[in-house]
Amino acid sequence: MSKAMTYKAPPPAVPHFAAPVRNPHNGLQNGEMEPVMYRPTERPHKLPSDKVEEKLGDVDTTGQQFTSELASPLTNGKMHLHSSVKRKLAEEKGYVFDKRLRYNVRQSESNCRFRDIVVRKEEGFTHVLLSSQTTDNNALTPEAAHCISDLPQGAVLALIQRHIMKEVCRALGNAAADDSKLLLLSSVGTVFCSGLEPSYLIGRLSTDRRKESSRIADAVRDFVLAFIHFKKPIVVAINGPALGLGASILPLCDVVWASERAWFQTPCAALHLTPSGCSSYTFPQILGVALANEMLFCGRKLTAQEACSRGLVSQVFWPTTFNQEVMLRVREMASCNAVVLEESKCLVRSIIVSILEEVNEKECQMLKQLWCSTKGLEALFSYLQNKVYEK
Repeated sequence: MSKAMTYKAPPPAVPHFAAPVRNPHNGLQNGEMEPVMYRPTERPHKLPSDKVEEKLGDVDTTGQQFTSELASPLTNGKMHLHSSVKRKLAEEKGYVFDKRLRYNVRQSESNCRFRDIVVRKEEGFTHVLLSSQTTDNNALTPEAAHCISDLPQGAVLALIQRHIMKEVCRALGNAAADDSKLLLLSSVGTVFCSGLEPSYLIGRLSTDRRKESSRIADAVRDFVLAFIHFKKPIVVAINGPALGLGASILPLCDVVWASERAWFQTPCAALHLTPSGCSSYTFPQILGVALANEMLFCGRKLTAQEACSRGLVSQVFWPTTFNQEVMLRVREMASCNAVVLEESKCLVRSIIVSILEEVNEKECQMLKQLWCSTKGLEALFSYLQNKVYEK
């Protein structure tokens, strides 16, 4: 037995309305990285006529009017839904439109531009992680180099395509120009940064000491200047040991948080090197002359709690919750006004910028002189051999 059906005729002089048919797709629209719509159950592509009437109400359903009210035509012939319809669909059909997915949809591409660091564009800040694939313990190396034979064990491997310092400078330059409010610097693994790698220095200085010492000194100078001139706040999360230049740059940053497992050391004298990273000025200012001299001359190891009590670190967190504590505070800081953060840093740092530039220049000139000398290269050989014997 058939049931009688009634149809509502369209108004005169108005063409009959047909609900738009939407082609099935994989959930990716307009270059977005993740699906913007989720369907709990399979639904037909056509809206029933009674639902169409309920949605449109008194809206004129001519083709032109329908397009301007509900959607805008795209070049591929599909329809782009406006926010009013998105809200209706979200309320009645469970669709999810996450606006955060439209925030720098190409953020994953930054990972492809770097080899020894990872750059993540977060909401309100840029996260730079030291994650060296070609060095041990996130060691700092100025640039790529060619392999050299007849070097101590491990020295040749240290020369293959490593330029983490240049990558950090590039990441700082990108973060300074984008819409992030601050920069978070951390590392992958159990060591934050082991500073300049002796095996790298030996490999470079063994070819042409005068030429290579100048190049390395210039790279160190540019690396330090990148931190000095960065206008936005820099937050550093120290998850483990920070040695040499990896510890020297911390006073150039604005907020330093450390894990209980972190410790700090600048074994300059053992490497026959002078201080770098402006530590000859910043360490005495922060730690006091006595402790600063003990660190720079004697290579004293400073624990996280000692560093916190002396002002090198602002807070120390338990290792198991370190990342959560850091991200919570960084997100809270990123919620502040960008202009306020930048201008506040300018007021704090502007007085000493010229001093830091002068100190950095003098330190790099002294390093260049030491690397040019025969004794400097012999000291690096000796340090590397002792390190191998200790293992």
